[in-house]
Amino acid sequence: MFYIKYFKRFFDITASMVILLISIPFLILVSVLLLIQNRGGIFFYHKRSGYQEKPFYMIKFKTMTDEKDEKGNLLPDMQRITTVGNWIRRLSLDELPQLLNVLKGDMSLIGPRPLLMRYLPLYNNEQRKRHNVKPGITGWAQVNGRNAISWERKFQLDVYYVKHQSFMLDMKILWLTILKVLKREGINQSDSRPMQPFEGTNR
Repeated sequence: MFYIKYFKRFFDITASMVILLISIPFLILVSVLLLIQNRGGIFFYHKRSGYQEKPFYMIKFKTMTDEKDEKGNLLPDMQRITTVGNWIRRLSLDELPQLLNVLKGDMSLIGPRPLLMRYLPLYNNEQRKRHNVKPGITGWAQVNGRNAISWERKFQLDVYYVKHQSFMLDMKILWLTILKVLKREGINQSDSRPMQPFEGTNR
């Protein structure tokens, strides 16, 4: 398909550059606040599985501390979110640095969200198809429930996107994402509905 093979990459680059230019004041403000709050740490890099299961480092604003318990394990996410980090998440600004991943070619604006490398052995054959496209900043699963649905349902939605991707579907996802950000609906995990680790699906 012409859109997938040629235009989507052009759209990713053009849209990412426009969004970054528009967001410069916010990026500077957030960077300064995080520089103060985190005493130097602005960005968070985490290895995720990308296109064809190849690893890459996803970039996000560092919204959590590295506090650990007495056994050396990181405390739960909600206990490590900083004051500035919580504000950044509420405004959905923590994902902005991923536009650099898009420009680099590791990600697309729209596609299945990149997940942890340790999940790779847990997918069944159908779920693995989510890696047949580049991961995205937002996707079909994100605008259809995100934290309110099971891992299995998320993967079904991811694979649906892989099989039905088109310009119109991408525009629909982009529009629904904008609406959810403006309504602050289902954007981040919460104390009442935290994101649980994926532990595999019965095959």
